[in-house]
Amino acid sequence: MTPQDFLESVTQDRPRYRKRRRVYSESELSRILYKTPSRWWASNKLFRSLGDEGIISYSEYLFLLCILAKPKAGFEIAFKMIDLARNQRVDKTEFTILNKMMSRQAGELEAIDYSDVTPLQDTTLMLHFFGRSGTDKLDFREFSKFMTNLQWEVLEIEFTEFSKGLQTISESEFAQVLLRYTKLSPEVQEEQLQRVRDRLVREEGIRFEDFRLFFQFLNNLEDFSTALKMYSLAGHAINQEEFQRAVKACVGYTLAPHVVSTVFLLFDNDEDGSLSFHEFICILRDRLRGLNSRPVSADTPVEKFKRCVSQRLKDYDQ
Repeated sequence: MTPQDFLESVTQDRPRYRKRRRVYSESELSRILYKTPSRWWASNKLFRSLGDEGIISYSEYLFLLCILAKPKAGFEIAFKMIDLARNQRVDKTEFTILNKMMSRQAGELEAIDYSDVTPLQDTTLMLHFFGRSGTDKLDFREFSKFMTNLQWEVLEIEFTEFSKGLQTISESEFAQVLLRYTKLSPEVQEEQLQRVRDRLVREEGIRFEDFRLFFQFLNNLEDFSTALKMYSLAGHAINQEEFQRAVKACVGYTLAPHVVSTVFLLFDNDEDGSLSFHEFICILRDRLRGLNSRPVSADTPVEKFKRCVSQRLKDYDQ
């Protein structure tokens, strides 16, 4: 899989068609990997700039999926656990443990034998983190920056799909993104989207920064759900003010008011001005789990990776 393949797998319903498979010789592969920038060249356009000039393994594919849908706190704890030298940095071998730990959560990998962990072979990601010699060290601050940039890059692609070059997307388009990877039927989705269109008093448009902050918040959904569940157990629904208070407690910032208002228009099924635990959390948990799946699809990460490889093999026998 190439960096471009990865981006398409998480932003498009179907990867674009390739006319023929490209077979790399050993010298061509070395040339491609030589182009890998070091981590000092941090950018939220890294994967787009690499395009097809890079190689991502299956375990790295699963690992990158985790980065898109998990909070940084979980990775920070994992970093501390694998930091065997206790120097707040990890080497290539230690990072291989982290990669396998996180990718095992996302896919169908076998149990890890930590007594015999061989570093992954050179790939774009390993060269980016540990240099061509493989002896560089990676600290969590640098890795956190990589996480932020990758999340930014994927969200920017998704936002641009709807904005068509404009600075904002409409509230109904934002609602469409929220429902995009859920298991709600097309009929139910359209009913909820129509409710947003009908009840929206004034269209302000949603900027990318507000869009990004909302989905950054969604990566902390489990912490947020704990707060909402307390309201639910106490027999209370949650209004917009309480919603913002819970967001601030979880991520340290509040969301744009018209973003929150759109969320309430979308998920307040009984139109009482409040959200119940099930009206919001259950659907968005579903959305988060399906972030990298095709709509109305039960595909596992294994099947999605196979489909990507299949695209590369099309017309091979012709």
